[in-house]
Amino acid sequence: MFDLTGTTSTSSAPITGKGALDGIRVVEMGQLIAGPFCGQLLGDMGAEVAKLESPGVGDPMRHWGQGEIPTWWRVIARNKYSVAVDLRSEEGQQTARDLIAKADILIENFRPGTLEKWNLNPVDLMAANPGLIIVRVSGYGQTGPYASRAGFGGIGEAMGGWRAIVGEPDRAPSRMGVSIGDTLAATYGCMGALAALEARRKTGRGQIVDSTLYESVLQVMESLVPEYAINGHKRTRTGSVLPKIAPSNVYPCSDGEYLIGANQDAVFARLAQAMGQPELATDARYATHLARGEHQTELDQIVGDWTSTLKVQELEDLMIEYAVPAGRVYDAEDMMNDPHFVAREAIVRVPDAVLGEVPMQNTFPRLSDTPGSIRRPAPLEVGQDTSEILERWLAR
Repeated sequence: MFDLTGTTSTSSAPITGKGALDGIRVVEMGQLIAGPFCGQLLGDMGAEVAKLESPGVGDPMRHWGQGEIPTWWRVIARNKYSVAVDLRSEEGQQTARDLIAKADILIENFRPGTLEKWNLNPVDLMAANPGLIIVRVSGYGQTGPYASRAGFGGIGEAMGGWRAIVGEPDRAPSRMGVSIGDTLAATYGCMGALAALEARRKTGRGQIVDSTLYESVLQVMESLVPEYAINGHKRTRTGSVLPKIAPSNVYPCSDGEYLIGANQDAVFARLAQAMGQPELATDARYATHLARGEHQTELDQIVGDWTSTLKVQELEDLMIEYAVPAGRVYDAEDMMNDPHFVAREAIVRVPDAVLGEVPMQNTFPRLSDTPGSIRRPAPLEVGQDTSEILERWLAR
């Protein structure tokens, strides 16, 4: 365990607890994002995560990200131990079986059938360890006609409905900018593992958590399906606005952009006051939610014409004064210098043997009695913790 040192732009608090999952052992066999992010979440909550990596090669995630020295690995592999295991060899498969027999949770995000091919059939693993919970993250699930297909985050986003509604209406579907399909599947996998731990407390038995990319995306698609099934309405790409919800958009300022959400009647009245145009709140075209939705384009133009005469700070001061929900469109630099981020320790600096320290997001959500923490930095060498884990878990 180590102390995190804060600065004026990021801060941290001393680690005072071991986390809600202290004592839970996790074997992570996945790579890239969907499996490893699930492992990151469990590790942040206090679990001990033994990450199995191919000797010499390791997880390709070690090399992903921007810059001369990619830093994504430092985030997704924090709180983990790297154990070098060749899963394609009999010896490596036996080592994996031995570790899994001592584990509470196994995470994998290979194509369905891969574990079975490596003589790691979940049926056999759970026979040897009846309390084992296996989180299986895949593109399409462990069953169904598409189960054997190769899955990738973007494909899951497309199938789950996300890509069809993201972007400008006159252009091809856009991506989120982050690997949202992978992280959603990982998050639902983590949720499933936590639910399975509670079920095991009552029954003593483990179970399989089947988390898919496309279903995880589908879960957050709000009323997209019933809107079509009941009303025949298909959502389409609408850019930065929500149809019939106004004013709620990103508006130009003289030195940047600013997001305002004032679509409720009382809030819109306050915005009209801030604009020096209180008559807008009683104008029949804008007085109600439905009316503003019908006149969305012209209302956005009115608001945008006004915001463009102000600097971002001037607009923000007015929005705060009139209690209108609004905010800047942040980038990483904004986050690192924002006083609210600092006050809540949303970004911490993690010691790093190569880079000195790496600023990154803290652990979320926040638990009052058993908070998560970053107890150890990401392992920089493949297999650097092999001897320690084998000795502690298997007494080798």
